[in-house]
Amino acid sequence: MLSKYVRPGNKMEIQALSRTKYVDDAEKKKIYQTQVLDILSADRLEILMPMEKSKLILLPVNAEYELYFYTISGVYQCLATVIDRYKSDKQYVLLMELSSNLRKFQRREYYRLSCALEMSSRPLEKEEIESVEKEENALVPGLPLKRSVIVDISGGGIRFVGDYAYEPDSLVYCKYNLVVDGKSKEYVLVAKILVVKELDDRPGVYEHRAQYINIDTVDREGIIRFIFEEERKHRKKEKGL
Repeated sequence: MLSKYVRPGNKMEIQALSRTKYVDDAEKKKIYQTQVLDILSADRLEILMPMEKSKLILLPVNAEYELYFYTISGVYQCLATVIDRYKSDKQYVLLMELSSNLRKFQRREYYRLSCALEMSSRPLEKEEIESVEKEENALVPGLPLKRSVIVDISGGGIRFVGDYAYEPDSLVYCKYNLVVDGKSKEYVLVAKILVVKELDDRPGVYEHRAQYINIDTVDREGIIRFIFEEERKHRKKEKGL
């Protein structure tokens, strides 16, 4: 089942279980981001040893961790134990063995990609809000839009900044373009504003956190694919390829 959903290169998070005996209490609270290197069998995989501020984190052998995999079909979770640590092809590797079944995890956020993407937006009109409540998303084209910049994006929502502030819990029309599979695609989506705050170092500029509403599967998978493609580009640049 592991290889059916998880692929080499998938982003993942790892956190020590509270019951593990090999990690102190402060370390148990930390969540490290890393990635899958290889799937060796139905219950064993290699992952890249996590780093924090350019320092390798030597997770102890025999310690048990909770793993979250960010895949094209969603977030999957399992428990796993560190079996070995070693260096391979100039990479520091953790060999992990699953200690629970892999399961889809619904409540956790999608992996977020830091970015700088142009976006246009506006509040929804009354009739549009009514259509969204009916899960129809009948949006009115051609209305004036405000300029903003998306600063991180995920399959679940966006964080963007602009020189205006929307009301928390309001619904907004969002339009932006992503390059997916070498082609530019326009996304027109509805998002609910969760949090709004003025930036401390930029008075008059407001940060918004928003969650997609009624997004279809094709659009969500396209956004996730864009994120994975951008991450691959970044890794190639880091390796000088």
